[in-house]
Amino acid sequence: MAMTTEELQETAAPKGKYHHGDLRQTLIAACYDIINERGADAFSLADACRLANVSTAAPYRHFKDRDEILAEVTARGFEAMTARAVEAVEAQGEGTLEGIVAMGQAYVDFALSEGGVFRLMFGGAPALQDSEPVIELGNNCFGYLIQQITIYCMAHGMEQDAGAVAVKMWTFVHGASALLMDDKYEKVTPDLDVKAMIADAIPMLLGKPG
Repeated sequence: MAMTTEELQETAAPKGKYHHGDLRQTLIAACYDIINERGADAFSLADACRLANVSTAAPYRHFKDRDEILAEVTARGFEAMTARAVEAVEAQGEGTLEGIVAMGQAYVDFALSEGGVFRLMFGGAPALQDSEPVIELGNNCFGYLIQQITIYCMAHGMEQDAGAVAVKMWTFVHGASALLMDDKYEKVTPDLDVKAMIADAIPMLLGKPG
C-alpha cells in the first residue's frame, strides 16, 4: 500500500537535502492526503508543498505540471485499492467465494476511507485516465478480480467468462459504493447494510457451480 506523508517524511532527508526520489514520493504522498481530505477540485500544489515542507518551486523539479501529479495520485489509488483486495483475499482464501466477497467489501471500505482519491480515480479526466501508470495499475487492480474469479470457476467446474463476470461485479460494487458515499441510500432505505447486500449479490453474479 502507498506510504503516508508521515511515513515518507520519516525516511526523507532534511529540508534542502532531499534525494530525488525522496522529494518526489513525499510530494505525491502530501497530494494524496490533501485530495483525500478535500477532493481534487479543492487541491492546490501550494498546500501540498506546505504539508511536505518544501518550496512551491519543488514540484516542478519532478513533475511537468499539476495533471502529472494528479495522475501519480490516481495511480497510487489503484495501487492502494489492489493492496486492500489482496489483503482481503489472503484472509479468506484464494479463489474462494468468501475471498471474492471480501474483495467487494474492501472496495466499499476503500471508497469510504479514501473518498477524495476514489473520486479522482474514476473522475474521467483524459489527462489522468490516459496516463501510463494509471492504465497499468488500474488494469492490475481489475486483473486481480478476474484472476480470483477464474480460480473460483476452475475449482467449481464452471465455464464462465471471468472477464464478463468481473465487469458485472465491478459495476454492482462500484455503483453501491458511489451511492453509499453520496448518502443516496439514506433517502430510500436508511437501514441498508451495503456489505451484506454485496455478500448476497456476488454468488448470484458468479453463477451456480457446475
